[in-house]
Amino acid sequence: MTADAAGTVEIGGALVRLRRATGLPVAFGGLVESGRPQIRISELSGTTTAALRSLAVTSGNGLGGKAVALARPCAVTDYSSSRQISHEYDVPVAAEGIRSVVAVPVVVRRRVRGVLYGALRSAQPLGDRTLGAAMAVARDVEQALVVRDEVRGLLAAGRPEPPGGDQGAAWEQVREAHAALRALAPRISDPELRAELLAACGLLTAPPRKAGVTLAPRELDVLSWVAAGATNAAVAERLGLRAETVKGYLRSAMRKLGAHTRGEAVTAARRAGLLP
Repeated sequence: MTADAAGTVEIGGALVRLRRATGLPVAFGGLVESGRPQIRISELSGTTTAALRSLAVTSGNGLGGKAVALARPCAVTDYSSSRQISHEYDVPVAAEGIRSVVAVPVVVRRRVRGVLYGALRSAQPLGDRTLGAAMAVARDVEQALVVRDEVRGLLAAGRPEPPGGDQGAAWEQVREAHAALRALAPRISDPELRAELLAACGLLTAPPRKAGVTLAPRELDVLSWVAAGATNAAVAERLGLRAETVKGYLRSAMRKLGAHTRGEAVTAARRAGLLP
C-alpha cells in the first residue's frame, strides 16, 4: 500500500467516525495533492450524489480551501449565501444539497495533509460541541499519519547501522526512537498499522545472541525507555502508567532476564535481540 493509499484509507475511516461523533449526516474529505496547493475530495460518506467526488479544492478557495490556507477549522451556516468564503464550488455543493458545513484540516508537522468535512442539509449553526468532535477525529487522523510516516521510513531504511564517528550518540538516538515507537503502539486502534509499527521496531533490534527469552509488551515498553536512560518517573509519564506499575514491570522483566540491576536487564535484553 502506498503512502497516499494509506492516507486515503485513514480519511475514509475518519468520515464514518466523524458522522458518528458529530451526528452530521454527510461527511467527505481528501488529501492534499503532492506538489499542488489543492486537496482532492476522494472519500464520501452519507452523500446521495457523486457531485463532490474528485472535486479539486484549491487553497484559499471555498470553505475547505480556506481551512487549508489558514490551517484551522472553518464553518459556515449556509454555504451558498456565506460572505466568509469564495464560491467557486457552489454548483457541486448545491447538487448534493448541503448547507451548513464544517471543514477541519489534518495538520502533520505544521503541514496540512488533508481536510475532513461534515455537513447538514439545512441551514443550522454548528455548535462548539460539533466542532470539537470533528477536530478530535482530525487529530486521530494526524496521529495515524505521523505513525505511518515513521513506520514506512524505518521499513524502507531497514535496521540502521550507526555512522562513523560518535557511534554511541547514534545508537542513543536509535534506542530513543525505538522506545517512542513502542509507546505509540498501544494507542493505535488499526491492527494493520499497529503490526507495521511493531515490525519497524523489530528492525531496530540486533539479531539475538541469547535465545529463549520472552517479555510481555509492557515489560518491553518499560525496558525500552530504561535503555534510553529514562528514570522510572519519566517512564511512567511517557507510558501513562503509575510509577509503582512501572517498577512492577521492570522487576518482572529483570526476573525473566536473570538480571539483578537495571543495567544488567538492558544488556540481557540486547543479547536476546529484544532491544537495539
